[in-house]
Amino acid sequence: MVVTTVDGDLLRKLFLGGAANLELNRAYVDSLNVFPVPDGDTGTNMSMTMQGAVKELASIPEGASVSAVMDAVSIGALKNARGNSGVILSQLFRGFSASLKGASTFSALDFAKALETGSNKAYKAVMRPKEGTILTVSRMIAEACVAQANENGDVTFDQLMETVLSSGDDALKKTPDLLPVLKEAGVVDSGGMGLLTVYRGFMAVLNGEEITEATEQENPQEEEKTFLAEEQGSSANFESISTEDIEFGYCSEFFIIHLKDGFGEQDLDRIRDHYNSIGDSLVLASGDDFVKVHVHSNCPGDVLQFALQFGELDKLKIENMREQNRQILETRQKSEKEFAILAVSAGVGIDEVFHNIGVEQLISGGQTMNPSIDTIVNAVRSCNARTVFVLPNNSNIILAAQQAKELCTCNVIVLPTKTIPQGITAAMAFNPDASAEENEEEMENAVASVVSGAVTYAIRDTSYNGNQIHEGDIIGLMDNQIVSVQTSISDTVQDLIAQMVEKSGIDEPIVNLYYGDQVDGESAEALVQSLQEIYPEGEFILTPGEQPLYYYYLSVE
Repeated sequence: MVVTTVDGDLLRKLFLGGAANLELNRAYVDSLNVFPVPDGDTGTNMSMTMQGAVKELASIPEGASVSAVMDAVSIGALKNARGNSGVILSQLFRGFSASLKGASTFSALDFAKALETGSNKAYKAVMRPKEGTILTVSRMIAEACVAQANENGDVTFDQLMETVLSSGDDALKKTPDLLPVLKEAGVVDSGGMGLLTVYRGFMAVLNGEEITEATEQENPQEEEKTFLAEEQGSSANFESISTEDIEFGYCSEFFIIHLKDGFGEQDLDRIRDHYNSIGDSLVLASGDDFVKVHVHSNCPGDVLQFALQFGELDKLKIENMREQNRQILETRQKSEKEFAILAVSAGVGIDEVFHNIGVEQLISGGQTMNPSIDTIVNAVRSCNARTVFVLPNNSNIILAAQQAKELCTCNVIVLPTKTIPQGITAAMAFNPDASAEENEEEMENAVASVVSGAVTYAIRDTSYNGNQIHEGDIIGLMDNQIVSVQTSISDTVQDLIAQMVEKSGIDEPIVNLYYGDQVDGESAEALVQSLQEIYPEGEFILTPGEQPLYYYYLSVE
């Protein structure tokens, strides 16, 4: 199929195809994660980010411009971006959107420039970008496509997509040479593979190939919040906007009953067209002898007068959304706190630990479910504080938290905590009587003073840092690096703690052990007794964390 120009409808199909292909292959992309741990989730995070774009596209009508479609993709991906790979993917699309702003269609040359802008945007989003990752793959694809477009001004879009795939394959093959940890594990970069999987979905659409429709992943809580927001009009989001930002100030809801004789689809179309011309957020639901109307406008009288042409009015409700907003903002300002702490947690016991040390807001971040940017933003807003300290507690969530910070109106301080024990230590260092700057410094110093550990199991054979790892082995991680491979949980814990104590340099260490939902209390207590015999001067604190996938979280300080 020769394609010289891409319009909004084709662009929509390309992204739907990319999302579907990624969803079909997300388990494979997950399997490429370097660490053979059970929560490797690059494919899942990227797929859920793409599903956010797909969901946003549903609100864009057919015939929309390239600019409108790309804006929807960018917004949907950004709001739902999960993990480092998902955030980087969303930044690529933000670059596409910026490059194609105002365009009704685009050419191959335009797309090459968009690829370049997207790659630059993604690099800037990462504080210390690493080569051998999705960033490298996106950059090398952009460079190859820009070179081709500059050399051949007549290149078609389908020809450019061939270059996208060939240069992407070449880039992906080079990632192990650029990142030694990939070479040792015998895999290519999972994020780069995810990006290439999206582009292969693009090509499948161009070739007319069938792609089984992706199953949209939904968080039941998020789905419920969306439903409530629709039912309540704009008021669910008032806290994030000013009164001046509300374009249409009156929410009108009512029924048209006892419809005039002959009322039909053409009348519904008239109602739809008129209300769309004077407002937004229109919802029409019709039955045998009624029409339910929901619309936002600045002229509720016009809304009602027009409806009277078609029948009688019943159950009228008109709300002044600007006044609602003023009241909500006033209430929030009166109850606003100076500080709040928001932490990502995993497990009922870990949740309780965080609550007991003063963390007010928690986000679940376990079992491959890294929170989206939008989830973090909403959690920050729920804190209702002038300054919110965010503890990501996972290296794969820090970037999403930093992007969420840009979308919040309050002061957000993201502490770069990479483990649950680091987050707990940081929260314990918080002083409500100190300033935001003083707290940030003290909490960062506390994080630097703790040595973190975790014990889990290997889900596949691999090699890492000189360790030969087999599926089912018990592995110990110190500060997110695999340092111990054993065949039993207790041996791994003992070996791991020995290395952690040595690294800490503390003669009388305080060791915290949080045992997971796969460990019973008796075996955990027996393990602590044996550790106490090995370290008679040490203090061991055992807590049921009930976290999934990890037998133990540990800290030495």
